[in-house]
Amino acid sequence: MQQSVEQAIRKYLEDLDGELPCNLFDTVISEIEQPMLKTVLRHCDNNQSKTASCLGINRGTLRKKLKQYHIEH
Repeated sequence: MQQSVEQAIRKYLEDLDGELPCNLFDTVISEIEQPMLKTVLRHCDNNQSKTASCLGINRGTLRKKLKQYHIEH
């Protein structure tokens, strides 16, 4: 997985054609975090406690992130 992420970031930077990226950290995190939250939530049958446990975060943090990304549960 790490190699895939490295390749995607490298490609993104190359596609900028010399331009400096803005907020690269936040951009990458949100691109990974949102689909991860959706996928794990689905895998846990929309059970927030199970999802939070699976992700290693508390339920309050999970709820905050679901709201941040407008993910319906």
